[in-house]
Amino acid sequence: MGIDIKFPIGLMFSLLGLLLSLYGLFTNGNVELYRRSLGVNVNLWSGCGMLVFGLIMLFFAWRSKKAKTR
Repeated sequence: MGIDIKFPIGLMFSLLGLLLSLYGLFTNGNVELYRRSLGVNVNLWSGCGMLVFGLIMLFFAWRSKKAKTR
């Protein structure tokens, strides 16, 4: 099959993870915002996790495309 779902999933997670991480970085000093999560910057940590997952998916998509061309 010629359909590879790893690239769009990796791109979506990478972009959303980057946006969420940036939002977490810019709101890091806001104590009131993170009071409900016991002071943990959930936006930053979940964004970093999404970004790492997206980059891994993009790497696997790139590797599988490279293997098909050989």
